[in-house]
Amino acid sequence: MKITSIKTKLYQWKGPVKTSDTIFATPLSALPFQDDSQAPFRFFSWLVVEIETDDGITGIGNAGLSPDITKQIIDSKLNSLLINENPLNTEYLFEKMYRSTIAYGRKGSVLAAISALDIALWDIKGKAMNQPVFMLLGGRTKAYIETYYSRLYTRDLDSLQKEAAHYKADGFTGMKLRCGYPLTEGMKGMKKNVEMVRLVRKTVGDDINIMLEAYMGFNYAYAKQFLKLLEPYNLRWAEELLLPDEVHNFSKLKKSTSIPLSGGEHEYTRYGFHDLLQADALDIFQFDTNRVGGFTEAQKICNMALVHGVEVIPHGGQMHNLHVVMSSFASPMAEYFPKTEIEVGNEMFWYIFDGEAVAENGKLQLDDKKPGVGLTLKTKDLENFNIIE
Repeated sequence: MKITSIKTKLYQWKGPVKTSDTIFATPLSALPFQDDSQAPFRFFSWLVVEIETDDGITGIGNAGLSPDITKQIIDSKLNSLLINENPLNTEYLFEKMYRSTIAYGRKGSVLAAISALDIALWDIKGKAMNQPVFMLLGGRTKAYIETYYSRLYTRDLDSLQKEAAHYKADGFTGMKLRCGYPLTEGMKGMKKNVEMVRLVRKTVGDDINIMLEAYMGFNYAYAKQFLKLLEPYNLRWAEELLLPDEVHNFSKLKKSTSIPLSGGEHEYTRYGFHDLLQADALDIFQFDTNRVGGFTEAQKICNMALVHGVEVIPHGGQMHNLHVVMSSFASPMAEYFPKTEIEVGNEMFWYIFDGEAVAENGKLQLDDKKPGVGLTLKTKDLENFNIIE
């Protein structure tokens, strides 16, 4: 089998966007003079990659990180590396792409581009062997996938309480909220963030996991004090309290708190996660398969994490991550973004693809008989997109 062509499609959302009460801490909100510190961290486009073969099999991959730049990298740099290659040689092809881009890659958009292509290659492999990707990665390690509900973007306490109660009633045994108040609001803002957690805990009770995301918005001094105030609320984890390169500070925080620390959404390849393991920086890895290097790297990271007792709970639900969760004993659960109005960007997946797993009573199931990743592209109801090929 040979690769004959690679096509990229940039889906740009032009429909309505909800931003009125979507407020959360970000790296930019740590700086003064910011009118909208969320704007650079919302994304309203998505990249789809289609790899065609001479056997008539087409593999589908995707990238949500800087999709416009990622498209250029694939079209101008990576496309020619894969043409006429055997798509089943996923290990070799990852190394070929990674090593060919090492001078300007290693992380970020280049790895997102490699990830999208790697996902498409594994989709081809699954279709060629008539098996779902999770069976090729290691098979079924659990009867179903436990999920946690991931939204709670509002800092309006009445709305927050109603949303938490609603999704507890829907059967979710975990839910994640965001820090609504930035570093620049100091102790006053910190206490308001704690109040949000207190309210959610009071609303859902002691038997529901609560997770808190800071989205890289704080510094070490703030985070250390914040974690002490959060101790009474039995958090399942505190997520991305610091910038991802502050590995040494994550390590210090981990030693000073009983709250599990999570991160890795903005880390890349087995090398980045090996560094985190060596520093004993995190309790939970949260890579996204469509950033970290695709299935090829995700599998390696899961195996490393399992040996070191670190859990893997990927960023975002989405099928490319669910295959990793299903196939690894390192991964106890998955994140779940329900289909809603477009708010921060993760929701676009539902509007582009058919085949995404839908949670029932807080659980997800993958089809043993659906080969590859299990997604197809929608062919109708695309009027809210500009599609650039």
